[in-house]
Amino acid sequence: MVKAVDTNVPHAAQTGAGNTSTEDLQRQVEMLKSDISKLTESLGDYGRTKGREAQAEARRRADELRSEAQAKYDDVESYVRENPAQALGIAAGIGLLIGMLSRR
Repeated sequence: MVKAVDTNVPHAAQTGAGNTSTEDLQRQVEMLKSDISKLTESLGDYGRTKGREAQAEARRRADELRSEAQAKYDDVESYVRENPAQALGIAAGIGLLIGMLSRR
């Protein structure tokens, strides 16, 4: 990670650090660039992983909803086959209601 920069100027001067602190700063900047690059890569990997997880969850939920819809369709179809006159009356009533509402 990033090392702390020596801000003690007299100490830096004693160690002949005019160039050394510049070199340290350059080294720290390079380390920071490397750390940022690694962090960016890690965030990209994390985002891709979460995206794949969300996609898998969406597919699972879509399959579940598709199964539920098919089950409801099968129930309605079965009801219509068992009670055709009643189903026809219900359908006519719904059609009449929709027709009345659409005229307004």
